[in-house]
Amino acid sequence: MTEFKKMYEEKIVKELTDEFHYTSKMQVPKLEKIVINIGCGDGAHDEKYIEAAVRELALISGQQPVTTKAKKSIAGFKIREGNVIGTKVTLRGDNMYNFFEKLVKIVLPAVRDFRGISNKAFDGKGNYTLGLKDQLVFPEVVYDDVVKVRGMDIVFVTTAKTNEEALKLLSGFGMPFRK
Repeated sequence: MTEFKKMYEEKIVKELTDEFHYTSKMQVPKLEKIVINIGCGDGAHDEKYIEAAVRELALISGQQPVTTKAKKSIAGFKIREGNVIGTKVTLRGDNMYNFFEKLVKIVLPAVRDFRGISNKAFDGKGNYTLGLKDQLVFPEVVYDDVVKVRGMDIVFVTTAKTNEEALKLLSGFGMPFRK
């Protein structure tokens, strides 16, 4: 069992139950999955960008990512329906907790000029989206192997009903939100 999973079961569940007065353990919000997405629109014109993004995302997540395709054509971006324009991976279970722990303890503190993450990126239903400007903050990514520096979105999907519950849940894991 990972450290974060143990922390959730032993500490966070109790804190959330005390604060929100849940009557059952099943009401306590939990982290369902983490989805990491890298968009690379230039991959529609050159396959090497997509291959590099897939390789880097596999290194970062420890899981094989899938490619995402354009749902419709956009002439302004020179993208046709069906073109590969990104890659994503969905983490659950122990992989999710391992990635989350690495993100909180190693990656976010390594971000330059880091003053905490915004607590305004919740969607109203208890999910949180974090954007990173480059993939080089992850220790697995070797600078010399990077074809192009690109950002990524990390979505934390929780079972929380409100943003306040989700904020408390993620804060319990040590997410460094701005005060």
